[in-house]
Amino acid sequence: MRRFLITLCCMFATVIPWELFLRPQFTRSVSAQPAATADKNNEELARLYEEDQSGRMPKDGKAIDWAVVAPRDKKRLNRVREVYEESKLITGADYYHVAMVLQHSNKASDHLLAHELCVVAIGKGEERAKWLAAASEDRFLMNIDRPQRFATQYRSTGLDGPMLLYKVEDGVTDELRRAFKCPTLKEAKDREAQFNEKPKADK
Repeated sequence: MRRFLITLCCMFATVIPWELFLRPQFTRSVSAQPAATADKNNEELARLYEEDQSGRMPKDGKAIDWAVVAPRDKKRLNRVREVYEESKLITGADYYHVAMVLQHSNKASDHLLAHELCVVAIGKGEERAKWLAAASEDRFLMNIDRPQRFATQYRSTGLDGPMLLYKVEDGVTDELRRAFKCPTLKEAKDREAQFNEKPKADK
């Protein structure tokens, strides 16, 4: 059976996407550009980004309904690729929003492109793209069966299997991880256990 990613984790009896737990505080603002810029963020990309995130943050602790989310993901992926190919990305937020949607693809080529877009976004002052630059590189490497570098990715072999930190190669220090706003290697390993904790039964 082909291995696949499970993006659910249980923390405090709430089911959330692992990446929202790992990356820095998620902000709903789409205007993270330096004050000096007069460029306006692409409103369509901002909306697609918000929809992408909302689908991964179900209310009331409910599990993500992938039968609903997956088809919507596919449509968003097709649209952001079109916008990118039409050269309509201007601000750092534009590049970041497209990269985040591409990150949720199952294609290694999309993960690599997401990483490259994050590099541009960072150069344009988009701080949120730092974590995503590391995560998209890790996801690309995992997709091609190579060890990851920043320890952002977890994998399960099935719906009922434990969530395990995907193999990590040497070469990236915790200092570099912090520069990309990622947890240390120890923190990443500790979270593996947290992901697999079962909710305590009510007395």
